[in-house]
Amino acid sequence: MPLEIPLPPADERAADLNERYKHHSATSVVERALSDSTIGSLALVSSFGAESVALLHLVAKVDRTVPVIFLDTQMLFQETLDYQVEVAEKLGLTDVRVLHPDPEELFARDPDNILHLADTDACCAVRKVEPLDRALDGFDGWITGRKRFQGGKRVDLEFFEAEDGLLKVNPLAHWAASDVQDYLINNRLPKHPLVSRGFPSIGCAPCTSAVKPGEDPRAGRWRGAEKTECGIHFVDGKMVRVGAGA
Repeated sequence: MPLEIPLPPADERAADLNERYKHHSATSVVERALSDSTIGSLALVSSFGAESVALLHLVAKVDRTVPVIFLDTQMLFQETLDYQVEVAEKLGLTDVRVLHPDPEELFARDPDNILHLADTDACCAVRKVEPLDRALDGFDGWITGRKRFQGGKRVDLEFFEAEDGLLKVNPLAHWAASDVQDYLINNRLPKHPLVSRGFPSIGCAPCTSAVKPGEDPRAGRWRGAEKTECGIHFVDGKMVRVGAGA
């Protein structure tokens, strides 16, 4: 049996991959990411939110068997749960992994489901960040739908980046907001039902509200608080703050 050659450090691979694929399209990046031996095993992490179906469709066209991780925090809108089933069936995704918070941890830290009222970061940690860490164990990286137009630290986003020893692949990094909408329309993809009701960015029900015309698309996430991210995406060990996106 041949010996497995360990992959180089994630930061070295990210730099090399960005140099090699910097002029490629989103579709090409997905194709390469799922076939390049230097990248390793990948999962797609999706919230099945407002724009998620674009990336899901892009990946499904290449390989419907790619593991898709969906974090059910047990505080999501019912519309999101129903939409997840609808999209998975429409795209023919064969390996959707619906994850939940650890029940013992949840009972110990949020027995009355009110932690979000006192400490949103702690709530996100037990319901989303920690379950994702466990889900990604065994993978070499994951595919995200992050984009430069979402602002903040994402304005310099590349196709590949390294975080905590894992590669993050961002096929839509260079897409504009109009590109996303054009893709949804041209491919006749189903929209999340809450989008038409004023929710351009959708998270957990207690921490998401409708957005008024002219407001930032993420104004309805943790309204009135500085917090704008659940904590999944970090840069240099710090939570990323962004202005827009799904």
